[in-house]
Amino acid sequence: MAEETFLGRLANHLLPQPVPPVRPAPKTRASMSPSSGDVAQTPEPKSTGGLASVFKVLTGNRSSRSPNAQSPASIAQQLTGVSGLSSTIYGGPANLEQLYDQLKAGNPLPRRIAAAEAIRHAVQDYPLKGITSIFKEGKDLIEPEKPPDARAAGFQLLTACVQNVSSTDPERLAYFQVLTGPTNPEDFHLQLAALVDLAKHGKDLTGFHYQAIPLLTSWLEKCFKATATARSKAGRHGRPKGKSPLGEETNLSLLFAFIVDVIKFSFYASSEDVAGELIDVVLYICLHTPLSNDLKACINVIDAISTYGEIPGDKLPECVKVLCSIHCLVGEVQPEAWRSISNLCRSHNGQTTVRILLDILRDHPDGRENMKQTIREIRGALSVLEKLFAKDGEDGYPLVPFTLLIQALMNVTAVEHAKVDADVLKLILSMFQEIDHEINKNVMDEDWSLMFDVILKCSQRAIETPDGHAIANTSRMAKPSAKDDTNEHNIATGLAQTLYSLITRIEKLLVRFSGDEFFQRADCIKFFVRTHAYLPKTCAKLVIDYFIEYRCCYPSDLDWIENVKIILNAFFADRSQPTDIRLHALKAVTDVFKVVEMMDERDDPDVLQMFVTSILDDIGDEKDIAVLEEAVAFSVAVAQNADDTLFDYVIGAIRASIASDRLQSPLQSPPPTRQGSVNSGRPSSTTVPTNTVQTPSNVVIKGLVQMFMRAMDNSSSKCLRIFDELLTIAKSHHCETDARISACKMLFRLRADWGNRIFLALSTESEGLAASLYRTSGALAKKQAMDEANQHRSSRTDDTGSSRVARSTSFGQGYLTTRHAIRAASGANRAPQRNHHMWMYPDPDPLPEEISGRRNSLLISFNGPEEEQTKSGDSKISTESSTEQTAEVESAEAPPTRAKHTSVNISTYLETTTRLLQNGCDWEVYSFILVHLPSQLTNQAFFRGAIPQIKTLREVVCDLIKNNNFLEPPLSSGLRKSDVAICLFQILNMLLSYHHHFSKTDQDDIVRTFLQGIGSTWERTAKSCIHALSICSHEIPGSTSKALVTILQKMSTIITQSHVAVHILEYLACLARMPDLYVNFREEEYRIVFAICFRYLQYVRDQPTKEVHQNRNSHPHARPSAAIVDNSISESNFQPNTSDDLPEYVHSLAYHVIIFWFLSLRLTDRGGQVSWIAKNLVSTDIYGKEKIDEQAQVTLDFIQRVAYADVDESAADPTFTTDRFGEILKKRWIVGQSIVTVEQATRGGWAQITKRQPSGTSCYIIREKFNRPPPHQSQHPTDAIRDVRHSDANVVLPSHLLLQLSASIPQVGESVRPIALPMDAIVDRAIKSFDRNFTVDGHKVGVVYIGENQTQEVDILANMTGSTDYTYFLSRLGTLTKLQGAKFNTQGLDRVSNTDGEYAFCWRDRVTEIVFHVTTQMPTNLANDPQCIGKKRHIGNDYVNIIFNNSGLPFRFDTFPSEFNYVNIVITPESQASFLAMRLPSDLDANNAFYKVQVMSKPGFPEISPAAETKIMSLSALPGFIRLLALNASVFSLVWANTEGGEHISSWRNRLREVNRLREKYRPKPTASNRPSPPGTSNGVAQESRNVRDSINSLRRSSVANFLTNASESSSQRSSVLSTAETEVGPGTTGESIVDSLDFSRWA
Repeated sequence: MAEETFLGRLANHLLPQPVPPVRPAPKTRASMSPSSGDVAQTPEPKSTGGLASVFKVLTGNRSSRSPNAQSPASIAQQLTGVSGLSSTIYGGPANLEQLYDQLKAGNPLPRRIAAAEAIRHAVQDYPLKGITSIFKEGKDLIEPEKPPDARAAGFQLLTACVQNVSSTDPERLAYFQVLTGPTNPEDFHLQLAALVDLAKHGKDLTGFHYQAIPLLTSWLEKCFKATATARSKAGRHGRPKGKSPLGEETNLSLLFAFIVDVIKFSFYASSEDVAGELIDVVLYICLHTPLSNDLKACINVIDAISTYGEIPGDKLPECVKVLCSIHCLVGEVQPEAWRSISNLCRSHNGQTTVRILLDILRDHPDGRENMKQTIREIRGALSVLEKLFAKDGEDGYPLVPFTLLIQALMNVTAVEHAKVDADVLKLILSMFQEIDHEINKNVMDEDWSLMFDVILKCSQRAIETPDGHAIANTSRMAKPSAKDDTNEHNIATGLAQTLYSLITRIEKLLVRFSGDEFFQRADCIKFFVRTHAYLPKTCAKLVIDYFIEYRCCYPSDLDWIENVKIILNAFFADRSQPTDIRLHALKAVTDVFKVVEMMDERDDPDVLQMFVTSILDDIGDEKDIAVLEEAVAFSVAVAQNADDTLFDYVIGAIRASIASDRLQSPLQSPPPTRQGSVNSGRPSSTTVPTNTVQTPSNVVIKGLVQMFMRAMDNSSSKCLRIFDELLTIAKSHHCETDARISACKMLFRLRADWGNRIFLALSTESEGLAASLYRTSGALAKKQAMDEANQHRSSRTDDTGSSRVARSTSFGQGYLTTRHAIRAASGANRAPQRNHHMWMYPDPDPLPEEISGRRNSLLISFNGPEEEQTKSGDSKISTESSTEQTAEVESAEAPPTRAKHTSVNISTYLETTTRLLQNGCDWEVYSFILVHLPSQLTNQAFFRGAIPQIKTLREVVCDLIKNNNFLEPPLSSGLRKSDVAICLFQILNMLLSYHHHFSKTDQDDIVRTFLQGIGSTWERTAKSCIHALSICSHEIPGSTSKALVTILQKMSTIITQSHVAVHILEYLACLARMPDLYVNFREEEYRIVFAICFRYLQYVRDQPTKEVHQNRNSHPHARPSAAIVDNSISESNFQPNTSDDLPEYVHSLAYHVIIFWFLSLRLTDRGGQVSWIAKNLVSTDIYGKEKIDEQAQVTLDFIQRVAYADVDESAADPTFTTDRFGEILKKRWIVGQSIVTVEQATRGGWAQITKRQPSGTSCYIIREKFNRPPPHQSQHPTDAIRDVRHSDANVVLPSHLLLQLSASIPQVGESVRPIALPMDAIVDRAIKSFDRNFTVDGHKVGVVYIGENQTQEVDILANMTGSTDYTYFLSRLGTLTKLQGAKFNTQGLDRVSNTDGEYAFCWRDRVTEIVFHVTTQMPTNLANDPQCIGKKRHIGNDYVNIIFNNSGLPFRFDTFPSEFNYVNIVITPESQASFLAMRLPSDLDANNAFYKVQVMSKPGFPEISPAAETKIMSLSALPGFIRLLALNASVFSLVWANTEGGEHISSWRNRLREVNRLREKYRPKPTASNRPSPPGTSNGVAQESRNVRDSINSLRRSSVANFLTNASESSSQRSSVLSTAETEVGPGTTGESIVDSLDFSRWA
C-alpha cells in the first residue's frame, strides 16, 4: 500500500499543475459504484479529494452497471468520431457548457488549452455527467504533433476523465486505447500516469485485462532502451556514469512499480507466454543494466511473478541463474535477490531450484565461449547453495544433499577459475559452521574424502605455482584480506585464508572428538599432510602426534617407509614450517632409528642407509640452528655404530653445512699477514652481536666433537677422520670463527697419560692467562671499572701538564719511580668497547658432552720409541724401560680383547697451531690459542711424538718475540701488544720443559728471548720473564749462568717499576741458593744485587715522606710525582700489587736477599762489603737525621757475626761444671745489643763466655794462663784473702774478665759501659724467655698427597703412602728428622709421645727453618679418628700447603676449608699415571719426569710467586724450587696475616727487643749532669742520640772486646711507617756519623 500511495503521489507531482482559475465551491459528488473488478481487489483509497470522495467513504454505496450499457466497440467508435454523441453535460460550474464549447476542435489552440485546464478542475471537483464527451473533445490535444503545452493540458484533462469511477467497460477500453496510442516520447510519463490512474494502480484492468501486460512488457523494453540511451549520452556529456536525466529514470522506476502492481493484483489474466515474454525482458534488463536500482526492480518483478503467479517452467532456470548471479556479484542487491530465491525455494519449486543450482555446477560448458557468464552463474549458484545448505531443510527450505553437492563441487573444480575456487572453499567452510556448538549432521555423517579432494584442487592456486612450488605460508593465510581485492595475488591470499580457516575448524573437530570414534580422522590427517605448508603449529603437531600415537613410522606398519617420507617431506624438509614443528617431526622419525638399527640387514640391507639419507640428504642447506642441532645430534647417534660407508656419508652430509655457511656468510675476513698484524689495518674478528645465536658451522663442529668423544672408546678410525676434519676447520680462515673456536676447544683439551693414551682434560687450567686478556668475568669487570675511573680522572686533568718519568740506573738515587701506564699515543684509544667475546674462561659448557676423564685405550699420542726416534733424532729420552712398563700395566688394566693402538697425528696438529701463531688469524682464535696452548704444552706425553714440531714452535715463538711481529690485538679489545707478549712468553716457558731436546744454542736463545722481555717497551712482560728466568735457573743453569750478569743489569734498569719489585727480589733469593750460577761473580756484580735491594729498601722508607709531600702539594694543577705507583700496569691478571699493598714484604724480602747474598760472598771478600752495606742500611730523613730500623740492626748484627767466619752457632759446654773446674761464679751484663754472660771458675783461669745476640748465640771457653809468681815476689797485702789451702792460686771473679776485655778507662759516655744485670729470678726468667726465641725464622708448611680420583678431604687426609715420585720429592724436600726429644721448633708437632708421627721432614739454613707437616707421615687411625682431625689441625692451620696432586683431576682451593690456608702450591704430574702404574718398581729418571707447578692463592691474596701462572719443572729441580716457593709464601703469609692486627716480628727482632727491654730496665738512672734538657732547649732525642753514639764509639776500641759489643743498633726505638722500630741519630760530639760508627770492618 505504501508503494502504491507513493507512486500515486509521484505521478501527481510530475503532472503539471497550473494555477486553477477562481471557481465556485464544489458540489458534493454522487457516489459511484466501483467496477466489478474491484470486488476481488484490495481496497485502496481514491486519490481524488473533495466531499464526494468523503461521502463515498462514509456511505460505501456501489452503483450498479446500466443494463443497457453500450458495447465497447460502440463506445470506442463514438470516441473516435464515427457516430454522434450528445454533448449534454450535467453538473459542474455554470460556465461548464461554455468551457466545453471552447474545448471543441476548431477553436484557437490557446483557448482550447485554457478550456482544458478549467474543465479538468471541474471534472476533479464536481460529479459530472457526460465525461465521455469531454474525453472525446480533448483527446486530440495529446496527438504527437501538438505543442508540448497542448499535449500536457490534454493528458491532464484525459487523466482527470479516466479517474471517473462511473466509466463502463467499453468506455475504459476506449480510454485505454486512446491513452496507449502513439504519443510523443517526451510525454511518456504523462501517458504512463494516465494509464496508472485508469488501472487504478493495477487493481482494476476492467476492459483491457489481456492487453495490459503485453503492453507493459513492450513499454518496459522500450523504456529501458530509452533510459540506457539517455545514460549513455549523460556519460558522454560528463555526468556521473550510469546516471541519466530525471525523466527517463523516473519513467523506468514508475513503470517497474506499475508492472509489479499489475502482477500483484491482476496477473491471473496473463498466460504463460505473456509471463514468459515479460520475464525475458526483465532478465535482459538484469543482464544489461549497470544500476542496482534496476536490478532491485527486476527482482521485484520476478519475485511478484513467483509469488502471485508462476514462473513458466522453461523460464525458471534462467531466472535462478540470474538471481544467483545477482546474489553473488551485487552486494547491494543481495538481500532482495536472496528474498526472491528464498521464496522460490520455499515454494513448490524448491527442489526444482536445488536441482537447477546443482545442474549449474555439474553441467557447465567446457568451451571458452560465454565463459564470463558461466563463471557468473557458477559463482551465483555457489553463493546460494552456501545459504541453502546452512538451512539444513528447515523452515520450508529444501535439503541440499551433502554427497550430491560435493560431487557437483568436484565438477566445478574443472573450471580452474580462482574466484570460483574461492567460492567453493567458502561454501565448504560454511558447512562446518557451528550452530549451538554443533556441526550440521548432514556433514558429520558423510564421507569427507571427496570433499578434501575438492578443497585441495581449489586451494592449489593459493598454495602452489603451476610447477608445484608453494607460494603461500601460514602467516599470509592467517591475515585477513581486504574486501575489494581483485588481483590474482589477493585472490590467492583469500584462497589461502579460507583454506587456513577450514584447517583450523577441522582441527577443532579432531581435538573435540579425540577420544571418540571419529571415522573421518584418517581422512583429516591425510588432508593435513597434503596441506602441510599451511597448517598452524597446533595442527601440525596434531598430525605428527597422530603418526606417533599410531606408530605409523615404525617398521610394524606396512607403509612405514612411506610414512617416514611423508613426515619428513611435509614437516621437516619444508623449511617454512615453524622450528618446533620441524623438531617434533624430526623426533617422531629419529625415535624410530633405534628400532631400524636393530633390524636384520638381510631383510633389507639398504633400509638403514635409506632411513639416514632421508633425514640428512638436504641438511647441508639448513640454517635453522635448533633444527640443525637436532639433525646433528641424530648424526652423532648414527655415527656411533655406523659402518665406514654410512659414517663417511654422515660426515659428508653435515660437513656440507660448513661449506654452505661459508658461501653465504657475509662476514669473511682474509687471514692476516705479519705486516698486517703490525699496522693499524690488522684484521678484526668476526664479531657476533650478543643476541645472535651460533652459526650452522658451529653446530656441525660441536656434532663432530661429540662424535669424537663417543668414538674414542670404540673406533680409532672414526676418531682419526674426525680429528682431521676438526683440524681442517681450525686452520681454515674461511670458516666461521665460532666454529673454529669450538674445534679448538676440543683440540686444546687433548692430553695423554703416562702410557701415551689420549684423553680429554676436565680443565685447561688457563685462568691466569685468560684474565690477562680479559677473558674471565672478574677481569673484564675490573677492567671496565678501571677504564671508567681513568676516563673520569683524565677528564679532570686534561689541562695539567704531563710529567716525564726518567728511568735511572744510578744506585745512589733516592726515590724509586714508576712509569705511567697510560701512553699518550695509544692509551686513550684502548678502552674496551665491550665487544662480544666468543669465548670466556671458564666455559660452562666447553664441549657438547660431559667429559668423562677416562683414558682411551685405542688412541695414543705416539707409537713408541721407533716413531719418536724417527721424529727426533737427538732425543735423549730412554723409552725402552718406560715402554715395557707401559705394556705391563696395560696388560693388567686392559680388557681381554682390545683393538690395536692408533696414534693421532699430533705433529700435524702442532704444525697447524704453529702456523696460526706465526701467520696470524682471527683475533678470537688467536687469543684462544695464546691462552690454552701453554697448558697443553705441559703435557709432554702428548707431544712426545712431535719433537721436531716442538723445536719449530720454539723457534717461531722466539722469532715472534725478538722481531716484535706477532699479532696485535684489536683496538676494541682494550689490550696492548704487551698482553700478547705475556702469553707468548708463557708458551716459551712451557717449551722450556723440552730443553733436553734442544741444543745448547737453542737453550741460550730461550734465555736471551726472556731477557728481551725485561726492560723492553713491553713493560708488563717483565714479571713473566723474571718468573721464567727462575725456571731457567733450575732447568738450564748453563745458559742462565752465561747471561746472569746481563740479567742482573736488566733488572737494575727496571727497579723503578714497583710492580716487579717482589718478583725481582724473589728471583734474587732463588738465585742466592744456586751458587753454581754465579761462581765466577766479581765484586761489582755482587754489588748489583745489593744495590737492587738497597733501592727497594729506600723506596719503602720513602713512602711516608712522599705521601706527606704529595699531601702538602696537592693541587688540581699540581704536577704529579714521578714516584706514584701506577696500578694500571701492575699485575696482568689483576692481582693486587704486592709492592704497594704490602711494602712490609718487600722490606723483609730485601733484607732476606742481602743476608743470603752476603753469605754467598767468599769469606775473604765479605769484610770489603761491610762499609758499603752499612752505608745503605742507614737512611737520612728530610731533616738530616740518620735513621736505622730494627731489621737493619739485626741484619748488621748477623753480618758482623759471619763477616770473618763461616761457622754455625755455638752452645755452652755441658762439661763446664763445678765437678771439673771447682767453684764457678756467674755474672751478666748488657753490652751494646747483646747479653754477655761470664761464668768464671774462680781458680784455674777457666771461663765460659756466652754472648746472646739478636741473630744468634755464641759460646766461648777461654782460660787466662797465670804464670807462677817468681820466688822473689813478695806477697801483696790482699793476698791474705786467698784460700790458705791454695796460697799459690789465683782467684778470679767474673767481672775481672769483662773488664780486661773491654776498653780501657776513661770510658766516655754512659752507654759505652756494660750494664750489669742482677743475679735474680727475674733476670733468669728473662734470659730463658730470650733463649726461647730461636735464632732462625721458623716456618711450617703442610704437605698433602692426593691419590687417584680423590676429591674429598677425609679420603685425602687418610692417605698413608704416596707414589714413587712423591717419595722421591719428599726425600729431597727436607731431611727426615726424629721428632721425639727434638730441640728445634717443630711447629706444633709433638716431640714427646710421637702422636704426630715419629719423624718429620725438616730443612734449615743459616737464617731459616722449615718444618713440613706431611700428612702421609702422621698416624692414621680411621677407627678412632674417622675425620682425620689429628692431621687437619696441622694442615688447617698452615698458611702454606704443598699439594702433590696425583688425582688426575683439577685441584680445588676449597678442598680443605680453613681460614688460615692462604697459599696452596699444587704439583701435578704432566702425564697422569694410574694407581697401579704409580706403584710399579721403575727406574725413576728425575731429569725426564716433569711436573706442573701452580701457586693457588686465597681470593684477594696478592700474586707473590713465579708459579702464580703454571710452570713446569723436572723432578730433579722440583724439591728445591718448591721449597723456595713455600718459604717465600710463608714469609708473605706471616706479613699478610698481621696487616690488620699489627706487624710480624721476626725472631731476630724479637731478641733485639728483649735486649733493649733489659737495657731500659737496668740502665743507670740519669744524674744531674746527665739529665735531659728542658723542653724547647734542644731536640727531644739529643740525649738518646748521645747515648747511642757513645755506645757505638766503643766499637772503635782496638781491643778484643769488639766481639762483645754489637754496634748494629741503638736502643732508642721509634715507630716508622712499617711499624718497625727505628733509631734517629743527630750530629754527634765527635763529628762522626752513625754510618762510620757501624763500619766495623775498619778496625776488625
